[in-house]
Amino acid sequence: MLRNLCIGVTALLAGCASPPPMPPVAHVDLNRFMGDWYVIAHIPSWPERNAYDAVESYRLLPDGRVQTDFRYRDGSFEAPIDTMHPVATVRPGTGNAVWGMQFIWPIKAEYVIAYLDESYQITIVGRSKRDYVWIMARVPCLDDAVYADLLSRVMALGYTEAPRKVPQRCER
Repeated sequence: MLRNLCIGVTALLAGCASPPPMPPVAHVDLNRFMGDWYVIAHIPSWPERNAYDAVESYRLLPDGRVQTDFRYRDGSFEAPIDTMHPVATVRPGTGNAVWGMQFIWPIKAEYVIAYLDESYQITIVGRSKRDYVWIMARVPCLDDAVYADLLSRVMALGYTEAPRKVPQRCER
């Protein structure tokens, strides 16, 4: 009986273990990262779960923080544009790849740039909890092979849920 109890407690503790930290890229040139990023796919937060035409825009503030403007349409291409305006603080010693994204004071949500191509055209942003992820690009639509590669990268980061593809107007 004691043996079974020990096995049960061990299994319970293993189930409660946190996943490993999200691995960030080595370095992000913040000036190159600024600008518009189309959300291609995501495991979304609650407000963006039905997003269409989602675009995340970054602007470096004089104090080093990052003004973020997220705009999207809720549920259809015809819906009015909704926006959110969090401000990010770049965490020192992370090569500019880990941010604290603040939607509501004083809480800063983890935001990790986990993949960034050399040309700063495609990125994957995730969290250590593996609860949210965003695949973003400088263009609204990607080639199917590129998209499949990015989905593979997301799964290799430890996500078990497939991201939702965000409807974008590809004829921009």
